[in-house]
Amino acid sequence: MSRPLLFLDVDGPLNPYAAQPERRPEGYTTIRVPLASRRPLRVWLNPAHGPALLALDYELCWATTWMAGANHWIAPVLGLPELPYVDFGAGLFVDRPDGVHWKTGAIVAYAGGRPFAWVDDEQSTADAVFVADHHSGPALLHHVDPRIGLREGDFRTLAEFAAGLSAS
Repeated sequence: MSRPLLFLDVDGPLNPYAAQPERRPEGYTTIRVPLASRRPLRVWLNPAHGPALLALDYELCWATTWMAGANHWIAPVLGLPELPYVDFGAGLFVDRPDGVHWKTGAIVAYAGGRPFAWVDDEQSTADAVFVADHHSGPALLHHVDPRIGLREGDFRTLAEFAAGLSAS
């Protein structure tokens, strides 16, 4: 059996963008990503997250608006290899009338029935219902507080979910 997928959002779980803007969290480094339309984007990343993610029993996949850009800007800081990514295409930021997040359908389609965990800061009950109704395999939608990003407890939850899949 192949390993489950771990869909990774950047802003929120890896970049705690909602933390106090004048206080970089301990253990994080700052990168500045140039943007054509405005001043550079400040991104906080914790290099310890890369080894912790690689130690999990998952196939990692970006599920972020950064898409391929995550391999250029985020992966090197975390020590991650180039990862596949969900291509959200023209569906970026298109609100759905049913309250389901605009990423959810594309993530379910990408998973194609494979077990997955998805870490993000914008999931809701509507997303969990959509996944339950449209995905045939086990799934964990794990919310991460964008003020603090991924923590030890989050990694433990992800490891327990993957271990539970192996045991069944």
